[in-house]
Amino acid sequence: MSYTLSNIAKLIDATVEGDENAEVVTLQKIEEATGDGLTFLANDAYEPYVYESKAGGIVVAHSFVPKKPIAANLLRVEDPYAAFAKLLDAFQSAENQMPEREEPQVIHKTAKIGEDTRIGAFAYVGSDVIIGKNCVIHPHVYIGQGAVIGDNCVLHPGVHVGHNCRVGNRCTIHNNAVLGSDGFGFAPSDSGYSKVAQTGNVELADDVEIGAQTTIDRATLGSTKIGNGVKLDNLIQIAHNVEIGEHTVMAAQCGVAGSTKIGSRCMFGGQVGIAGHLTIGNNVKVAAQTGISRSIKDDDVVMGSPAINAREFNRAYVIFKQLPTLARKWNEKND
Repeated sequence: MSYTLSNIAKLIDATVEGDENAEVVTLQKIEEATGDGLTFLANDAYEPYVYESKAGGIVVAHSFVPKKPIAANLLRVEDPYAAFAKLLDAFQSAENQMPEREEPQVIHKTAKIGEDTRIGAFAYVGSDVIIGKNCVIHPHVYIGQGAVIGDNCVLHPGVHVGHNCRVGNRCTIHNNAVLGSDGFGFAPSDSGYSKVAQTGNVELADDVEIGAQTTIDRATLGSTKIGNGVKLDNLIQIAHNVEIGEHTVMAAQCGVAGSTKIGSRCMFGGQVGIAGHLTIGNNVKVAAQTGISRSIKDDDVVMGSPAINAREFNRAYVIFKQLPTLARKWNEKND
C-alpha cells in the first residue's frame, strides 16, 4: 500500500517541503532509504546521510537548518522521533489487516466475536470464548474454552491462550507465545513425583505486550497476573502464581520462579533469574545475568549472582579482578 506525503503529513501534523504528492510504501533507515521509502532524522550524528539520501521523504525537526542542498522531500515536525514512532505504529497496523474471515477455521457456536474482529485461517476458538472488537487473530492461533480477549488486541501466528485465561484491552501477543501452560507442580513421593493439578489461569491487564515464545504458566490456584503496560521480551518464563506490577519491563531469557511478586515500573536486563516466593519492590533495576535469591526493596539497583547492590558489586569487582595479582605477590613473599 502506498501513501502520499500529504496524507502522512496529516497523520503526524507535518509541513511538507517538496512534492506533497510523492508516494512512499515503506519506512526505512536513513542510511538505506530508497525512492519509495520514508525515513527520519532525530540524531545529529546521522545528518550527513540527509544530503545524499534518495528517500522519498525525510521527517526532520522544524528547527533543522540544512548545511547543503537536499534532494529528498522534507516533512517538518516538532519531534521527529515521536512522529516516526507514530508512523511505525500506523504502518504495522496496516500490515496486520486481513480479511474478516479466512477459511478454514474452527469457531465454536457458543463463542462471541466482537465487531470488526478478523480471524485468520486455521485458528481455533473454543466454547464460551469471548473476543472483543477490532481484534486481529492471525492464522494458527489457539484460544481455549472460556478464554476472554479484550478489545483491540493482536494475536500473532501460533499464539496459545489456554482455557479460562484473560487478556485485557490493546494487548499484543507475538508468535508462539503461550498463556496458560501448566505450572511446574509435582509432589514428591516414595515412588517418584505426582503431578499437582494446575487449576488457575493467567490474567493479562491492559496494554501488555508479550514477546515471541514467551511462556506464562497458569496458577495452581487463583491467577498468574501481569499488570497494566507490562512488556515482556522473547523467550521469557513466568511460573505459576507470579504477579508482575504495572509498567514493568523484562528483557529476553529471564526466568521467574513460582509465587514471586514483582512490583511496578521495574526494569530487568536479559537472562535474569529470580527464585520463587520472593518479593521484588517497585522501581527496582536489575542488571543482565543477575541471580536473585532474596527479596529486593523498593528503588534498589542490583547485579551479580547472588544479587547485591550495584555499587557494592562494582566496589567488590575492583578487588576481585586484582586477586590473581595479589595471590602471586603473596606466594612470592612467602616462598
